[in-house]
Amino acid sequence: MSNPQKPAERRVVITGVGLVSPLGSSPGEYAAALAEGRSGVTLREGSEVAPRVGGFATGFTGSIDNFGALEGDAKKAIRKGLKLMCRETQMAVAAAQHALADAGGIADTHPERFGVVLGSDYMLTLPEDYVDAIAKCADGGEFEYGRWGADGLDQMQPLWMLKYLPNMPASHIAIYNDLRGPNNSLTMRESGGLVAIGEAFRIIARGDADRMIAGATGTRVLPMQAIHALQAHDIPVSDDATADPATQSKPFDRTRVGMVCGEGAGMVALESLESAQARGARIYGEIVGYGSSVVADMTLKGKNDIAMASALKAAMADAGVTPTEVGHINADGVGAPDDDRAEAAAIRTALGNAADKVPVVALKSYFGALGGGSGVVELIGSLLALDATGPLAGKLPATLNHAEPDPECPIQVAAQPGTSTGDVLLKVNTTPQGQAAAVCVRRLA
Repeated sequence: MSNPQKPAERRVVITGVGLVSPLGSSPGEYAAALAEGRSGVTLREGSEVAPRVGGFATGFTGSIDNFGALEGDAKKAIRKGLKLMCRETQMAVAAAQHALADAGGIADTHPERFGVVLGSDYMLTLPEDYVDAIAKCADGGEFEYGRWGADGLDQMQPLWMLKYLPNMPASHIAIYNDLRGPNNSLTMRESGGLVAIGEAFRIIARGDADRMIAGATGTRVLPMQAIHALQAHDIPVSDDATADPATQSKPFDRTRVGMVCGEGAGMVALESLESAQARGARIYGEIVGYGSSVVADMTLKGKNDIAMASALKAAMADAGVTPTEVGHINADGVGAPDDDRAEAAAIRTALGNAADKVPVVALKSYFGALGGGSGVVELIGSLLALDATGPLAGKLPATLNHAEPDPECPIQVAAQPGTSTGDVLLKVNTTPQGQAAAVCVRRLA
């Protein structure tokens, strides 16, 4: 007996966006900053804690007002839950609420057909959470490790661990909105956001859900995460008090010296084209392809040139798109010498001769690396640029601080405003360990 024919996969579109970023927490604020070429990299005033220069989401305080317009029950639940959320989780929940509102809410979708996939970094405890416990084991002298179990742990907050579990953002989002569909959490650092979108895309395409929230959250500016960033990346450090923080993040520029740290979260609402059209929803674009790859050496150092090229090729193949059809690439663009060199090589490998013409934009030049949150916040920048009626008027924002092209990065960096977005975009991100992911989005005709 022959197998029944597999049903055609459904088309998947983006109907809502939400973010928390150094350039604001609304699509309008964000698009306006990109259109103006305004950097979100600033000096952290009155602090000696590194990093002092970074992309700080200062507008996000964790107040219930940061979560958008909420109905009574949801507002009460989120306000009560704030004490169980670290900053990254708070940003994720806020970005998700903004994306759901932007998509027109959830009232017309059955809860079992609405799910969540969320990427995150490692969520690390703040030093102040340990202060009382450490003091109890030191008694004013040297810390005694042998006392930690008996004397130290009982000084920790009872619900301390719940604040930092990486599956908590997706759990909170699902609970507050009664989303009972597929739910997954991906601790894949900088690639997590695009992998989350890729998984949500597949879930809807094969018919296992009608709508999904997908995205990621992260930080590189909190103390423990900053330590990890310093171990894995070149970080620009300047003793020049007159140096302009806004000039420090310079992806693909010959004078780049390292990655600027930041914080943020980005979420997109996905749904089947059929569902979106039935609701009369606004459509930002159609996801038409997804690819991922991981390549590392024996020491677990990523071979990002190979991994990113493979992910880009896979996304184009999945979309049925040729290199000459790509309107622009939204790059990882970390701004560190080796990372950018590897990415430029990957783009040339994936696009071939078309790399001589396809514009590349690097939005970390505006706010630095937001950890796990980077990829989706950057993707949202491209989605907003596709809108001919918005502040960007269908044009790419200029990559900031790209004054001297690097011969070792032979790609077409969009360094001036006014470059057309084209109708097809590729977004790519990677991790230091060589986990790369890419998504392909087409403007819906």
